[in-house]
Amino acid sequence: MKPTKIRVKHMESTRGNKIPNQFIIYTEEGEYFQSYNSVIAFIDTKGKVYLDCDKWDYSKTTGKYRNLFLGETKAETEEKIKSGEYKLVNLN
Repeated sequence: MKPTKIRVKHMESTRGNKIPNQFIIYTEEGEYFQSYNSVIAFIDTKGKVYLDCDKWDYSKTTGKYRNLFLGETKAETEEKIKSGEYKLVNLN
């Protein structure tokens, strides 16, 4: 079995400070956003976005950093879910 390369970094604020409990996980398949112990979003290497069906909008804090990870507002995310551009799946 070929080992997968994985790198984990704290998410950084717009000022460059490490944000506690918010992580970006880099893998060969794409990037994950994890808030505390839950995976919230995944962007594959082709740019396809998957959001966890139960946790994507879990709290205000999660939403703030999900927006930062995706580079958009909650309203934009909701529109992309509605249109089918983003898929809701079980990431946990």
